[in-house]
Amino acid sequence: MKIQSLAQAGLAFSKDVYDTERYERLRDISAEILSYKTEIPVEKVKDLFCNEEGYQTPKLDTRAAIFKEDKILLVHENNGTWSLPGGWVDVLESVKSNTEKEVREEAGLEVRAERIIAIQDRNKHNIPPYAYGVCKVFVLCEVMGGGFTENIETVGSEYFSVDELPILAEEKVTKNK
Repeated sequence: MKIQSLAQAGLAFSKDVYDTERYERLRDISAEILSYKTEIPVEKVKDLFCNEEGYQTPKLDTRAAIFKEDKILLVHENNGTWSLPGGWVDVLESVKSNTEKEVREEAGLEVRAERIIAIQDRNKHNIPPYAYGVCKVFVLCEVMGGGFTENIETVGSEYFSVDELPILAEEKVTKNK
């Protein structure tokens, strides 16, 4: 990942045609290494890993923590796993507005994002590791109204106690704190 990041920065700032060629080759080598280590086809790695320009920074993901009677709200995803409502922070959205939007879209609830309760490095807590950095921001939310409606991402929502958690989408959330 460090080689990819250096290559991407080099491609963004280099004016020399020979250096550009070298940085492109370093980017390819980094994709080949990652493909070898993860068993993901090299072309898929390149699509995920080598498609951005400019200085590489982590992506931002928000997750809503909504509690009711010592239980936490999870949404049932189309693939059968469960997760906290949330997702990538969209352009022109703040952490607060993105969290509220994601809960509305995935759980059908109107919430007020109250405060950030945790920030995590995704690759230190979730599997499988991604080829780029992700900062996960967990936001405590209060329900103001609304109700679940099935949508393109989720097929249900339910509150669970920590003892009765269903199969989690471990690329997004884990049982551990």
